[in-house]
Parts: sequence; C-alpha cells; structure tokens
Amino acid sequence: MTDSLHWLTRPAAVPDADWAARATARQTQLTKPPGSLGALETLAIRLAALQARERPQIDTVQITLFAADHGIADEGVSAFPQAVTAQMIDNFAAGGAAISVLARTLGAHLEVVDLGTVAASAAAGNVRRERIAASTANFAQAEAMTALQLEQALNAGRAAAARARAEGADLFIGGEMGIANTTSATALACLLLGQSARQLTGRGTGISDTQWQHKVGVIDRALRLHRAAVAPLDALRCVGGFEIAALVGACIHAAQQSVPVLVDGFIVSVAALLATRQNQSIAPWLIFAHQSAEAGHQQVLDALDAQPLLALGLRLGEASGAALAVPLLRAACAVHAQMATFAEAGVAAKNPR
Repeated sequence: MTDSLHWLTRPAAVPDADWAARATARQTQLTKPPGSLGALETLAIRLAALQARERPQIDTVQITLFAADHGIADEGVSAFPQAVTAQMIDNFAAGGAAISVLARTLGAHLEVVDLGTVAASAAAGNVRRERIAASTANFAQAEAMTALQLEQALNAGRAAAARARAEGADLFIGGEMGIANTTSATALACLLLGQSARQLTGRGTGISDTQWQHKVGVIDRALRLHRAAVAPLDALRCVGGFEIAALVGACIHAAQQSVPVLVDGFIVSVAALLATRQNQSIAPWLIFAHQSAEAGHQQVLDALDAQPLLALGLRLGEASGAALAVPLLRAACAVHAQMATFAEAGVAAKNPR
C-alpha cells in the first residue's frame, strides 16, 4: 500500500456505549412488552450508539451510484451488451431507473459518479464525471487495474463519502452499475473466501444455464491467473472494478467520519467484506439491507456476520434493496422517539417478580 492510501487503515470511532445504554433504558420504558418490536428496537439502539444521541434520526439520506465498465465483459459473461452501462447512467439522470424512483419516494439525494464507460453517456447535472479509463482490463487475461487506477477509484469513493458528510447525511448508501460486475464481484468473493467459482457464481442479469457454465469457467480461469492475490487490495486490483473499488473507499471513509452505511446486495456486500478485511474497525458502521437472490450473497453475509433486514428475492443492484430498507430504519427511529412511556401514558408497567 502506498503512502497516499494510508487513510484506508485509519480507525473509525467505536460506537458510543453510553448512548446505547440510554437508548436501551428508554426502550424499557415505552408502552410495549420488552423486545416486542424485535429488530426495530435493536436498530434504534444501534443507531443511537452510532449517532451519539438518545433519539437517532434518518432524515438526510445520501445515495451515490458508482458506474463503470469491465473488460471481463469481452468474455461474454453477461446477458446484456456493454453499452447498457452508459445508457443506464442516462436513465439514472433522467429519473427513470428503479433507484431514481425510490430515491424520490424517500426524499433522498441521488448522485451518479461515472468512473469510465466504453460508450459515452449524455451530460447531465447530477452525474459527476470522474473517468479513470473506458473500462478495466479483462481480468481473465491480465490484472484488471493498475495501481494508479486502483488509487483513483478508492479516492473517488472517499470523496463521495466526504461530500455526504459535508451535506449532513444521517445515512450513506452506495450503489453500483456496470455490465459484468457480478463476475468481478464473484471473483473477488472467491479470492477473499477461498471458495470456487462454482460455489459462488450466480445468474447476474439473468443468464441461461449454458451461459452460467461459461461464466464459471471464465472465473475459474481468472482465479488460476490471480491465485497469489490474497491480500485485499491485491485482489481488488487484479479482479475488481472501478465502481467496486469506489464502494470500498466509500464504506471505509463514511465509517471514519461516523456516518452509518446501509449496505445493498451482493456486489456492495463484497465491497464491504473487502473493506472490513482492510480496516476491521469500520464493521460496526455497516448495516446490511437485504439478502439478494445472487448465489454467493449468503456466504458473503456469513463472513461478515451480518443479519440483513429484508429478503425480497432482489437481484437488481443499483442500491435498490438498500433504499427499500430505509423506511424500516426511519420507523425504528420514529417509534423509539415518539412512543409514550408507561408514565406518560398512565399505563401500568410489567409486574415485578
């Protein structure tokens, strides 16, 4: 790791146990049996510890989508052509994508960071142009990124997290778009978990059985080529994508700035796994939104000791699953802050034993 990337290992703050205790005490006084709201109670207490306040809030939500193309698409591993990455950037900007609709529904701020696409996308006000290259290299034949490109991608994520903090975000959500990026994320997961491609490879954008077998073969070939890349940043450089590296940087720096991160599905979870391998102190700042339909996601979640909030069979990406979980966090905060206590409501508390 170069000197310029030493920020990756700077520790994040430890969640405040005193505020967690105060939030826990408040939960025991609310007009309900203890524990009866299950995960909502746990979320409220956890957010209190992260935000260092008895009554946490999720008012300002920042959603940043990182988009980039992948050289591994040349191997025919996706059901869609590579031009779709740039076309979807335009769709995000025009407000027509699922995440665009969800962000509007939530009142969240949505930005798109274009890190490099093979086709050109149209200029738009909420798209940041931070082009690194047209795409990564084909990692079945060579290393996906140079050291400089990796650094640029990580720093793009860091900058996005810094913007979120400067805007007063209560929550950061990172998303991704890039044709063939499930292939990249799967190869990363294989290297990080020591698993085979057959164990972790999913259907991505909806490939056939024949295409799935081909995708497994491509990843296996790449794993043989890069089998020595076991350190997190080496694995990321060899088989990762610009947008995945940006997600790693964003997860780490958001946590370092004490901004909770709501983690989306398979691809973002792989980035989160790599981020925690690089900097374990950020783990308490990561909240996992959902269990996706992608084959390897459960094993990645297990490695992170994560309990996702939702399981809806999603496999879209682009932060859609994380966006769907925001109302749960908001509900947890609202119930925690606004429910009456037994004393306030004049309701008898539980009988002492």
